[in-house]
Amino acid sequence: MKVIGIDVGGTEVKGSVVNEDGDILFEAKVPTDISKGRDGILESIHIVIGSLMKKDSAILGIGIGTAGRVNVHSGEIVFATANLPSWQGTNVKAEIESRYSLPCVVENDANAALIGELWKSQRKPQSAVMITLGTGVGGANAINGEVLNGYHHQSGEWGHVVLVPNGKPCNCGKKGCIEQYLSGTALVQAVLTETELSFRHGSEIFEEFSKGNQQVKQVIDRYLDYLAITMYNISVSIDPEMIFIGGGVIDSKRHWWTSFRGKLKEYCVNTSVHPASLGNKAGMLGAAKLIFQVIEKRGEPIEK
Repeated sequence: MKVIGIDVGGTEVKGSVVNEDGDILFEAKVPTDISKGRDGILESIHIVIGSLMKKDSAILGIGIGTAGRVNVHSGEIVFATANLPSWQGTNVKAEIESRYSLPCVVENDANAALIGELWKSQRKPQSAVMITLGTGVGGANAINGEVLNGYHHQSGEWGHVVLVPNGKPCNCGKKGCIEQYLSGTALVQAVLTETELSFRHGSEIFEEFSKGNQQVKQVIDRYLDYLAITMYNISVSIDPEMIFIGGGVIDSKRHWWTSFRGKLKEYCVNTSVHPASLGNKAGMLGAAKLIFQVIEKRGEPIEK
């Protein structure tokens, strides 16, 4: 049995064909076309699905993890920021099922990433938190092995917890949200503002940091302070067994993880903090796992 898992972010739409063991058989990705709002985002998803179906047409369902707050029962995006313009109000589940005549499940991207991590990771914690650092900042909480969605579909929205009172304006309407200090987008902007050095991607900044660029080092030191403080706040509010850090920023961990571990000690974070073992594939795998669960509940056997 094979399904498609899709990860919709503000920068890219990534997808993969996944089997019941969690093996990725094929992958595809395209830039997220946010210039056309809702229609452009949907078209980006369709391009990825179409590309994957050309490689393997024996697909039994489609799982989608997307930035924003999601009503997992209806498949509607109940809240989205300007990272995905006009996305709020879109019933993604209905759009996908009507076009492909396949079952679809839609979940928040960070929730999907945590589900993927719990599925495939060697570690099997009963309580865990995921924070994803990418175009924005996402988050997810799991208790007793189950991801919490929350009454208002906003459990784990760590990116919109206020870190700096009356701080930088956030596209959610508040000021000082974690997303404005810890996303890859925020890091690129901070370096440009404070050093006048221009980088296209956070990975380039971390490379400069590892080379000893003192201007960049000052910005990264503060970035890692904020990240360690966020870990501390999570540890004393949820007190999970583990915290996973995922998203695009974690792909550059070789440049900053050692320094970050020092910050965790400095801020007395006693919770175990790990880079997501699946890296940027966690969301796709989690989305695939969710649609496998939907198929099982419908009584369709998963072939071994």
